[in-house]
Amino acid sequence: MASVIKVEHLTYIYGEGMPDATTALDDISFEIEKGEFLGVIGPTGCGKSTLITHFNGLNRPTRGKLYIDGEDIWADPKKIRQYRFKVGLVFQYPEYQLFEETVRKDIGFGPRNMGLSDEEVDQRVVEAARFCGLDEAVLERSPFELSGGQKRRAAIAGVIAMRPEVLVLDEPAAGLDPEGREMILSQVKRYHRETGTTVVLVSHSMEDIAKYADRVLVLQAGKVAMLDTTANIFARAEELVSYGLSVPEVTKIFLQLREMGLEIPVDVYTVKYARDTILNALARQGGGDRA
Repeated sequence: MASVIKVEHLTYIYGEGMPDATTALDDISFEIEKGEFLGVIGPTGCGKSTLITHFNGLNRPTRGKLYIDGEDIWADPKKIRQYRFKVGLVFQYPEYQLFEETVRKDIGFGPRNMGLSDEEVDQRVVEAARFCGLDEAVLERSPFELSGGQKRRAAIAGVIAMRPEVLVLDEPAAGLDPEGREMILSQVKRYHRETGTTVVLVSHSMEDIAKYADRVLVLQAGKVAMLDTTANIFARAEELVSYGLSVPEVTKIFLQLREMGLEIPVDVYTVKYARDTILNALARQGGGDRA
């Protein structure tokens, strides 16, 4: 499968040449495939947020290159703006960026800046609102009258309305209750499934990554520690823990069962997978009827 983003020997140093210079990213290389849902995890300070701000040119590599659709985005700095429409970036707590009189105007801000007609802008606003679970009646309200979850969805809709090739979300469910968290992430997954847009999700929640990601990128001290399918990443649970990361609770249970001497796999990372694994084990032992 072709890559939509290619990172090649990328290094980023904060305050290069200064006494307190800090290397946030250290000679990293990897590719993000078109249409995939990639999870990005790593301990605090590992470089996750610094990395994703390179994807749309908010940060420029100290060394190395970054390609979108095979094009070096910094080959001509005057053209960097076009890549910011290709890669939509949703920061943590994006609702703090809402500022327009109505939700409709706020969601339409990006498309208007793209030079689209009023008709096209309105079509995109309605479509993005639908993807994010916002009723059309909400569009005429002030964004400051909305609930916290609605504000978050409106902010995400503003990025989706630009129809980026890649949607990058940095902790999009941070601070929300479990119901709000599930609503936001399930809508992002539905958007990914229905449009085929590449999605990159940065999260501290191993459960969220396990549930939604196809592949997982693990950063450690500014380097790529792992990049593999979700199943293969969580099969290395003990290694993840050594990096200071958590693993899904269900994975912890299976690790403990393995330590107790049970012959069971350790790549279990969702409740459904755990259930199927247990039923299969019972069936092999002739206990399937008791499940």
